[in-house]
Amino acid sequence: MSMTHLPCRSVYESWPRCMSKFRLVILRVLTIATIGLVQLGIGSLDVERMHAQVRQLERGESPLGNPLQGLVPYSDPAPNRFPHSLEFDYIGLARVVIAEGEYHWQPIEKMLDGIASRGNQAVLRVYMEYPGKQDGIPGYLADRGLKIHEYLNENTAPFPAQKVWTPDYEDPNLRKMLRDFIKAFGERYDGDPRLGYLTAGLLGTWGEWHTYPRTELWASQRTQREVLDAYETHFHRTPVLLRYPAGKGHYAQVENASRRFGYHDDSLCWATLPTGRSEDDWFFVPALQAAGKAAENKWQTQPIGGEIRPEVWGKIFDNEVGIPEAQSFAECAAALHLTWTMDTGMFREAAPAARLKNARREVAKLGYEFYVPQCEFAERATTNQLPVSVQVINQGLAPMYHAWPLEFSAVDSRGQQVQQWRQESNLTKILPGPAGRTIQAKLGLDQLPDGKYTLTMRVVNPLPNGKPLQFANQAWGQTLPDALTLGTFEKGPR
Repeated sequence: MSMTHLPCRSVYESWPRCMSKFRLVILRVLTIATIGLVQLGIGSLDVERMHAQVRQLERGESPLGNPLQGLVPYSDPAPNRFPHSLEFDYIGLARVVIAEGEYHWQPIEKMLDGIASRGNQAVLRVYMEYPGKQDGIPGYLADRGLKIHEYLNENTAPFPAQKVWTPDYEDPNLRKMLRDFIKAFGERYDGDPRLGYLTAGLLGTWGEWHTYPRTELWASQRTQREVLDAYETHFHRTPVLLRYPAGKGHYAQVENASRRFGYHDDSLCWATLPTGRSEDDWFFVPALQAAGKAAENKWQTQPIGGEIRPEVWGKIFDNEVGIPEAQSFAECAAALHLTWTMDTGMFREAAPAARLKNARREVAKLGYEFYVPQCEFAERATTNQLPVSVQVINQGLAPMYHAWPLEFSAVDSRGQQVQQWRQESNLTKILPGPAGRTIQAKLGLDQLPDGKYTLTMRVVNPLPNGKPLQFANQAWGQTLPDALTLGTFEKGPR
């Protein structure tokens, strides 16, 4: 449209009147164009996007005690020794398997309920042999002729030697019992919100997949493979962790690098980092490297946990450890992309000030650490849908391994949640690094009354009284105690 065709027919008409008609024509053109966009199906949502505002969020302190990571005590620890969200415990298999195909779940239920009552998730291991304990091998197997080896196990340092009872791992009835138990175990507990991680257990001393120094009693690769097959078949949501990385041709372990399992290093900060000595090639990082790239990259999809070696419990966080065999906690954690580790020393007694300070600094780095540098959504929503874009960066050592949902809330001036929107998240896909990921949401506002609201976001812990997942932002907890404040918006006509 040219100026000569504007409806200003006379050169004697006033300039203001001419311009008024010009603005009217332009407004009509824009109105027709907008209607066209709506008719093409790219209208209301994109109109809201056109008015979206980028909001910058400030970095806050690194959270300590976030769910599913950090230092782990044995269950029911003394309170207030160190922030934690996980508790570990063992249970003997004979306490659960009381006859062929008959299971008494109450010991596990009691353990999980007790841990959950404190707002924590459990790390659980079921064993068949444990020095000094006889509650591992189901009794009916001995009645059917299972051979059991009893001997003094001196591989218990720094604790005294104890008797141990090792079953014949090739016995057909025992192997069937293991397959049946894992099936029933998975059907009952896979994805249970009380259960954070399961270490595979069942085989070997302490359930650690070895019978050292009685290596001749160790399970064959056939038996190991049957156990791993059962875990892979019946556990899909609760991560299962193995003691030793193994590639093809491993001298003692069946290949597991290609399988959907994580790992746990139970000699952490003692036998973790390479030393260059051939006799130390069983140390955890050399074992990862020997198992190949699939094992080295395991942390990207499966968790790595462990236990700090008893000789350096607690002491590993001192300014001067003073033990030649000790390996740096920070270096070990970084090398493994560590998510959690047991350390009885930090919970057995109140830690000295310097030890506590160092532990808080280093443990805060474990696992994931989510930070939102910016988000984007409209200041005023004029349609019944509010597009929201949230950038999330992981500044920790590892991803999050549980696919917990996200929840957005519209909070009014009285602090009341007027409407909530829940959706699946892709937080498990966010690896450590500066790139992060952008989470997109489309919040339906048709049930939300007109007014001004604060928009918040949180990760939903499926444990009803579970500890909240805190973001490393200053705006954490400003509007709701367990959510990140993203900013304000108003619903209503412009």
